[in-house]
Amino acid sequence: MSDPDYVGLGGWTPAELAVPGEVRPVVTAPDGVLSRPGPEVDPTSDEVVRLAADLVATMRVSPGCVGLAAPQVGVSAQVFAVDVTGHPKALTVHGVFVLCNARVVEASRWKAGREGCMSVPDLTGDVKRAGRLVVEGALPGSGRPVRLVTDGFEARALQHEIDHCAGLLFLDRVAGAHAVYQRKVYL
Repeated sequence: MSDPDYVGLGGWTPAELAVPGEVRPVVTAPDGVLSRPGPEVDPTSDEVVRLAADLVATMRVSPGCVGLAAPQVGVSAQVFAVDVTGHPKALTVHGVFVLCNARVVEASRWKAGREGCMSVPDLTGDVKRAGRLVVEGALPGSGRPVRLVTDGFEARALQHEIDHCAGLLFLDRVAGAHAVYQRKVYL
């Protein structure tokens, strides 16, 4: 650990947000909010806590969704939710969590893999991502700093959502048109 103040999730759950989440519509490309880098946020603000709860609520009603970032619900901000629980490709699973102002501090074991996105519903693509990842960010509500070490599918999901917060879609990361495919299965 680079900083002793950074720890794992420590049993955090969305219940700590203490507000009910509302399901929000998911925006799709080419909506401009998806291509704008979001600003950092105050994780203790009421607005960010409500946004975090809404991200979890929206993710839970979206079949096959393993992550959702603020820009995908029309908010330019560095906040996202992830939950790869039960996904067959998941090796490490931290359960459902929301991070604010997350950044990658270590990345290794790069490998290409297929990705899709609710904001790009008709396409998938091959994207090279780190298979082992260390991410630092803050929990909404308390603002407590966290440091997550993960791998495999959860690492891919984190990078995908961090990209959303930076104004990037998976299509910005594919090697070229030959690595983009029509989606064959709609969830």
